[in-house]
Amino acid sequence: MSIQITSVTKRFDRTEVLQRINLTIESGEFVAILGPSGCGKTTLLRLLAGFEEPTEGEIVLEGKRLSAPGWTMPPEQRLIGMVFQSFALWPHLSVREHVAFPLKHHKGVSAALRKRMNERVTDVLELVGLAHLADRQPHQLSGGQKQRVALARAIAAEPGLLLMDEPLSSLDAMLRMDMRREIQNIHHNTGAAIVYVTHDQGEALAMADRIVVMNGGRMEQVGTPEQIYLRPETEFVARFVSKANLIPGSWQGTRFVPHGLEGKGESWEGRHVALSFQSSQLFPARPDELKLDRPGQEEAEAGLPGEIVNVQFQGKEYHYVVKSDTNLLLDIHASERFARGERVMVSYQEQTGYRITEARDFAIQY
Repeated sequence: MSIQITSVTKRFDRTEVLQRINLTIESGEFVAILGPSGCGKTTLLRLLAGFEEPTEGEIVLEGKRLSAPGWTMPPEQRLIGMVFQSFALWPHLSVREHVAFPLKHHKGVSAALRKRMNERVTDVLELVGLAHLADRQPHQLSGGQKQRVALARAIAAEPGLLLMDEPLSSLDAMLRMDMRREIQNIHHNTGAAIVYVTHDQGEALAMADRIVVMNGGRMEQVGTPEQIYLRPETEFVARFVSKANLIPGSWQGTRFVPHGLEGKGESWEGRHVALSFQSSQLFPARPDELKLDRPGQEEAEAGLPGEIVNVQFQGKEYHYVVKSDTNLLLDIHASERFARGERVMVSYQEQTGYRITEARDFAIQY
């Protein structure tokens, strides 16, 4: 079930929330809409669900127009599943009754599926691991179990499109990790296209086939998780997704000379860096691409001098903030222990061996 979003703009009074969005979502594809609060991602989801109509442009599902200026197909006429951030469970219904509800009342449910409703409810409850809790009510469930009920209800009617609006944001860290696997399992077993709205980079990178990064109502970049993380095309994507340090300096062809290394005959390779950074005389370097050495070491001769101003232990590595002698604050991840206040030399080491993959391919390859 493919969806075409063509030149969609949405305005509330004089405020333009979405600006000419063009996006195609293929059948069975998992697309994450990623961005900070207020970037327009939830508005885009509401347009897909039929809760809002576009000011300009149109939305087409399998050749059938869903929305256009001044008209939109009502949500109840679209065979679409929706998972809300707040679970949106009815307190008086059991788990089984929640899952059966769309099968009883959704107009798009086929007669054949409605006829085998009890069997379908059982199958869906087993898929989400709630068969043993079928007769419980929401107040008797944990947060993770409530979210599984919301997922089960959304997929019960076998929708071709499943919309999720930050469904894991109210769960604790451990439950979020468990629910990521649950959602991936549901995607694999149902084959439904999923549009997943989140502000959490980790969720998007871990689950999506493609990521749409949004900022200020515009699409900043669209690509596979590997492309978005390893090869950002704009300053916003570099900072928001890759957590990259944007280091000022000067470009000489495909080589970059950071401020502080001028005249020392040292430069960094930048063939992989997008042209937008070259025009702004910046170099995006992720925290794992910057290396720390102590002054006097042979490897430190070509580095930027600086001082450790903050240290955070994160298990397998330390997260450092280094203030360079040019007053640049750099986030750096390293396995070696340095002390706060210690003098260091910062150099660049691109992570080699990455293979940028296409959608649905395996994750980052080494």
